[in-house]
Amino acid sequence: MKELFLIFILMALQASATVSDQGISSSGVSGSIWTSPSTPSIPSYLPSPCPDPSGSLLVTISLTGSKEEPDKQYTTQGKPLDFIVSVKNTGSSEVEAEVCVKPEGCSLDWFSWTSTSMTIPAGVSRSQELQVQPDMNAVAGKYSFGVEASAKCINSGSSEATFVVQAIDYASETTVSGTGQFQINKNLRSMNSGIKSTKNVLFSGSVDALVKNEYLVDEARGRNANFQEKDQVDNYNAVVPGDALLGSESFKSSAVFGGVGAKVLESYDVQQMEFKNQDFTLHQTGSQKKMAEFKTADNFTGYYLIDAKQTIPGQKNLKEYEEYVGSFEINRRILFRDATKTKTPCLGIDCSNEPGTSIKTQSTPTFASPCISSSCNDFTSKLNELAKSA
Repeated sequence: MKELFLIFILMALQASATVSDQGISSSGVSGSIWTSPSTPSIPSYLPSPCPDPSGSLLVTISLTGSKEEPDKQYTTQGKPLDFIVSVKNTGSSEVEAEVCVKPEGCSLDWFSWTSTSMTIPAGVSRSQELQVQPDMNAVAGKYSFGVEASAKCINSGSSEATFVVQAIDYASETTVSGTGQFQINKNLRSMNSGIKSTKNVLFSGSVDALVKNEYLVDEARGRNANFQEKDQVDNYNAVVPGDALLGSESFKSSAVFGGVGAKVLESYDVQQMEFKNQDFTLHQTGSQKKMAEFKTADNFTGYYLIDAKQTIPGQKNLKEYEEYVGSFEINRRILFRDATKTKTPCLGIDCSNEPGTSIKTQSTPTFASPCISSSCNDFTSKLNELAKSA
């Protein structure tokens, strides 16, 4: 028992010594002061290098062409529109402006550029051409985009522009490359456009590329064509005796159905054709109304014929005829227009003869239909539409 009692006393003394040691250590720590590193205060805003910007950048977007041209904002898939972007610096010093396109509903691939820089002196305007070309998969409809200009120490500016993509009713493209025999036949008739187009091409030999494009836009607006036919033959050669490239292509725009009364016949039988770039475009509506244009550039050896004419009954009769046999390089453009309009002199007492005042005409005559069949009635309605457009 005595031994146990001594053991308890020793343990109590050790516990007392331990508590005393901890108290000393604790008091030593509490005597020293630990301070954390100071954090600099951040202002609620950073001071601007230009607290009071002087002037602004004024942005304008406009289509090229005459201001009086109607519906020039219309285009089709794959056909570009040309805009002019102008930025004016109204500030008191020269600026280096960053000009960016905001595509909105358009694809970035449609724009010839999406960002550019302009050095603009004070009070001066700078311009840059911007081409917008919808791709072949663009959905018909109205589109818009914006252009924003910004620079240091001046207020930024922006502007918007709109354009309309018109759907193509008919499109056909053919590409051929190889050696052997090939034949293609195309036949197009459109009463609404007054166009008739036939194409028959046959070759035996070798060709690198034979592209026969054909487009049609019904009731075209703006600069869109009612009908456009492109044609490209690149490096045709006869391989063996008897090989040849033969073609007969005709285009007709009938005046009876609102066309320009033009007809172009092209015929060829060649043994070699280095290139043939051709384009036939017909406008019956839109800003280039009543126009048919035929362009061709050819390098060939063999036979080639162009027979073109324009006939408007009682008003105009033109004819072009060219025939080639041998080796030639030609560049030909034929343009037919029908700007004539029949007007009846004013016979009423309310007519004004003052300069610059338009003369009133009698009401447009209409043709009564004596027909029973639907086809005959349709023809009469076409005559009435032609009379209204005259």
